[in-house]
Amino acid sequence: MQPELTAAFAAIDAANAADPNIIEWRSERWPRAQLQGVLATEWIETLDPRASDEALLAARAHHVHRWTIARTSYPDDRVGYLRWRRALKEVHAEVVGELLPPAGISAAAVARVQALVRKEGLGRDPETQLVEDAICLTFLETQFEDLAARLDHERLVSAVQKTVVKMSDQAVGLVAQTRISPAARAALNDALA
Repeated sequence: MQPELTAAFAAIDAANAADPNIIEWRSERWPRAQLQGVLATEWIETLDPRASDEALLAARAHHVHRWTIARTSYPDDRVGYLRWRRALKEVHAEVVGELLPPAGISAAAVARVQALVRKEGLGRDPETQLVEDAICLTFLETQFEDLAARLDHERLVSAVQKTVVKMSDQAVGLVAQTRISPAARAALNDALA
């Protein structure tokens, strides 16, 4: 790995380590954004072993500073949710713009990573789709079990369908490889059916 990429990952990981939301993964406690960045990077490497550094960096930073804007600061409806997500994308892009240049990442690469974390060109840009696939697979691994515990069957099926529709066929084919509990896998398979 190039020293600039290693330094950039370290900077993103350090920023994500400040996430106060802690989750358990394989018997270890992690700041949620940090774990999700690491897992999304792994999914990028699985989906496309020749992925660009920009895609890897966007996956690593896709939730950087996510915790700084509470979901409760927006109305509890679909419009409020979408406004919250747009605001978060801007936060992610801004933080990436601060973290990557000191690591030696070029201005052009920083701009591309910012576009990817904003999900610009989703549906038209294969690299944006790659990052979205990694994020969706990471969501299933790190948040599906909690979601399944909170939602009734109908809402869970709807949430899974909304996730799957954003994914490429290749990523949907990898859902079976997600690292989730047997109970969560049964719920996921039921929702996918």
